[in-house]
Amino acid sequence: MLKDQILEFYHKLHLDEKLLPEKVRVMNPYQEENPEVERLLKEYYAQFYSDNNPRGLILGINPGRLGAGQTGIPFTDTPALREHCQIETEIETRETSSEFVYKVVESYGGAQAFFGDWFIGAACPLGFLHFNEKGNWINWNYYDQEDLYQAVKGFMIEQLRIQAELCGSPAKAVVWGTGKNFKYLKALNKEAQIFEELIPLEHPRYVMQYKRKQLDEYLSKFLAVLKP
Repeated sequence: MLKDQILEFYHKLHLDEKLLPEKVRVMNPYQEENPEVERLLKEYYAQFYSDNNPRGLILGINPGRLGAGQTGIPFTDTPALREHCQIETEIETRETSSEFVYKVVESYGGAQAFFGDWFIGAACPLGFLHFNEKGNWINWNYYDQEDLYQAVKGFMIEQLRIQAELCGSPAKAVVWGTGKNFKYLKALNKEAQIFEELIPLEHPRYVMQYKRKQLDEYLSKFLAVLKP
């Protein structure tokens, strides 16, 4: 079943930190011996992916500390797990992007309908942390540092191919992030020839931070692409 393939994909994710630039480390919630994350992954993917049907593919950037970095599930914080997926957890985290994503999910027709049609993945399915000048480890995107991107480029191409195969090798993929994420993925795809077309939509965090007053407009825009 698809759920088993997805879980295998996440369990196999590994990136050698020796390849990364100084002051950058990998954030891998799938190999940190965390039984709660393991339970959440199994319950979530069993609930929505216990079939062999193809899905559309959505590509975010990479896991963040407060979303997938905590739960293991892209764009899904603990309030979303409880309210929309009926999954309880001892983890407590809230992530702005998740709030918008699950507004889209509800507008689409609910979690079963949405995840029956779509799989949310990432340009890079492992996240990064950067040790900044203030002595703090902060969220770091794969494109925030050119030598980081070059170090993980091959890894990203490999994981994009796998995610496409999981979804039934769709000709198109939706990209969340009309700026750098779309720019880098477009160049990467031109080289690797994985998708015939990439369709950009604003990143959910951008919508919630800068366009909250136009929330209904963005919900309509997302639904027009995701549920034409």
